[in-house]
Amino acid sequence: MRWWCYELLMRALQPWLRRKLRRRAQTEPLYGQWVEQRFGHYAGPSPQFDLWIHAVSLGEARAAGVLLAALRRQAPTLRVLLTHGTATGWAQGQSLLREGDVQAWLPWDTRAAVDGFLRHFQPRLGLLIETEVWPQLVLACRAQGVELVLANARLSAQTLRKSMRLWFWSQPAYAALTEAWAQTDDDAQRLSELGVQRLATLGNLKYDAQADPAQVELGRAWRAALDTPVLLLASSRAGEELAWVRALAQHPGAYLPLVVPRHPQRFDEVAQCLQAEGWQVLRRSDWPRDPSAWAQACQTPRLMLLGDSLGEMTVYYALARLALMGGSFGRYGGQNLIEALACACPVILGPHTHNFEQVSDDAVQAQAATRVTDMDQAVRLAVQWCEQPEATEGLSARGLALLEGHRGVAERMASAVLQKLSLVNLKDH
Repeated sequence: MRWWCYELLMRALQPWLRRKLRRRAQTEPLYGQWVEQRFGHYAGPSPQFDLWIHAVSLGEARAAGVLLAALRRQAPTLRVLLTHGTATGWAQGQSLLREGDVQAWLPWDTRAAVDGFLRHFQPRLGLLIETEVWPQLVLACRAQGVELVLANARLSAQTLRKSMRLWFWSQPAYAALTEAWAQTDDDAQRLSELGVQRLATLGNLKYDAQADPAQVELGRAWRAALDTPVLLLASSRAGEELAWVRALAQHPGAYLPLVVPRHPQRFDEVAQCLQAEGWQVLRRSDWPRDPSAWAQACQTPRLMLLGDSLGEMTVYYALARLALMGGSFGRYGGQNLIEALACACPVILGPHTHNFEQVSDDAVQAQAATRVTDMDQAVRLAVQWCEQPEATEGLSARGLALLEGHRGVAERMASAVLQKLSLVNLKDH
């Protein structure tokens, strides 16, 4: 009865999903490509993949990239099926593909669509990166003998509470996972409460991420061309941009503000919001590449820089004197600050960091980041630091030291993946 009701619900939502994809495709064309894959229809030959990795969106795809680099160091000939759920995940995933790899959309969670996916690709081992546990997918994998691991797994206390309210469906799904490799012991404990039977704490893959040297160089070149420090609001969410500009109005100073919205479909919306508040907006898509020409363009009075590009957060962190972490000033749970620390960019966190609780707490405890109560306090502190740049030097150094102390996760996880693959292949023979 429980799965009949779930299946009925997911089938009923399919027309809504198609409408949503059509709307999103108007601003992000990738959502309009290979749509039928979302419903279990995959064209072309049916290659069998030993390893399938699902990285739903941008952050998960970056984590998958770190793991793939380690896997290829240990097993250079390994072919991978890479799946996603969002356009940003797909775009990031494209950069990870090697000859023989395949990229596809993960299907909507109906039994027919999931069966179509598994029948076409025939994976032996699947890795779900961080959070994506869909009941029909997990149960179908269990029924068809596909080992399925929740890798780099995280589960906040808030998400646990939500999942508990859907216990009827969530518990069997988590219990059907082959294993979960948690980021922290707290994540492992919460996953255990949801029913995961086999658990290990391997750490966070993103600690092993390396800043792109070309992007760092570009950001540093733009930074050096300016006489004014750049204040960054990174990965902002709805409502945070307005709070940001109104706090800036209360705390004037010698700085150049830069905001980078989390979701590309909001770029135009944010630009309009900034203009309505009286700012001149210079979008990344219009920035001159030459540092001196760019610095000249930045002389415009009451100017706000807008990062409207994908995959360039390293550029923005390298450019900025310091960053306010978006998602932490509204009730969104924050964003991962590891990339900022890797670029030696000091971070100010708001009060809402529950989705990245451990790394945020670790950074604050190590005095590599600072937590404040609201946007006004964050901007006030940021302006002070712009006037006293020596105050951030220790933060940058401690951030790099924190990362160095947590590296090695990717190699450990790659070894675990290859060991599990060898066991799967041995079992099949």
